Amino acid sequence: MQSKVRKLVIAALLCAIGIVIPLYSPIKIVLEPASFTLGSHIAIIIAMFISPFVAGSVAVGTTLGFLLGGFPIVIVIRAASHIVFALVGAFILQKRPYILGSIPRAGIFSLIIAVIHAVCEVLVVIPFYFGSGMTEAYYAKGFVTSVVLLVGVGTVVHSMLDFILAFIIWRALRSSKIA
Repeated sequence: MQSKVRKLVIAALLCAIGIVIPLYSPIKIVLEPASFTLGSHIAIIIAMFISPFVAGSVAVGTTLGFLLGGFPIVIVIRAASHIVFALVGAFILQKRPYILGSIPRAGIFSLIIAVIHAVCEVLVVIPFYFGSGMTEAYYAKGFVTSVVLLVGVGTVVHSMLDFILAFIIWRALRSSKIA
């Protein structure tokens, strides 16, 4: 029972962190029409390292945070798409925990998860793009630049950077016996 309560508390704390970082982070990279907030996926990625339950809970919690925060619906649905990469990654790590024991294996895993993350976000943006539901900046740059490069490739890079930060934090927490 104590383990379940501990995981629930960790999930709640990671949800809070996952909501606060995008709202208040001073480190935002703006490549019109897209923007990327460094660290915004750290809580979800750390949750993925813990368990599928924690990963799914944090992804749902952060999505609700974006919804309650009044973000545009495309951003909320992009946040909801994180449920996919978080659960896929968590299930892989549950079966193969040794992946996080090696930097090269963790790097390959990060790339795989980042591609899944990017595909999900692109699939979310496409209907909004073709349904004229995006800002004018998206249309000014065109589909390939705005959706494929900025959302797709940009998400891969952003996801991998956040994975590196989450991995460093996770290893520090594991060595200090906090996590």
